[in-house]
Amino acid sequence: MKPLKRRVRRSILVAHVAVSVSWLGLTVGLLTLSLTAFRTGDPALAHASTRAMKVFGDWLVVPVALASLISGLVLALGTPWGLTRHRWVWTKFWLTLVTVGLSVFSLRPGIDAAAAQGSVDVDLVIAPAVASATYLFITAISVLKPWGRTRRGRLGVSAVPR
Repeated sequence: MKPLKRRVRRSILVAHVAVSVSWLGLTVGLLTLSLTAFRTGDPALAHASTRAMKVFGDWLVVPVALASLISGLVLALGTPWGLTRHRWVWTKFWLTLVTVGLSVFSLRPGIDAAAAQGSVDVDLVIAPAVASATYLFITAISVLKPWGRTRRGRLGVSAVPR
């Protein structure tokens, strides 16, 4: 892919950070709602919590997850960071890919089932807790950029934008 011009790169970076942080906030919101539904003794509150989770799941989970994945890929492929030059970028890519898949094929169906029942089992508490921890980890490695270059990155050393 041709390198992105500075203005385009910076715009995509802002969009990527915004959508990625939104994904973290969304999972924290889902965790809060699932904990509420799981722990409450009030069936009406449990039902309201699962209905709110369904709104998040139907309208936000997939678009936000895909936007994070796509904007990250564009940045990786359109900048000297590359997708396979740095271990932290490669790790972010695979964790994002796995969590997008889990969001689409596991979390959303679990939310749909909980909304139909009006209650949550422990699996729907664990899923957003693990997702939130994963996104916090991804955020941390984005800031800290640990582990250095991959073998491929050491062979083709290039300047990296700041």
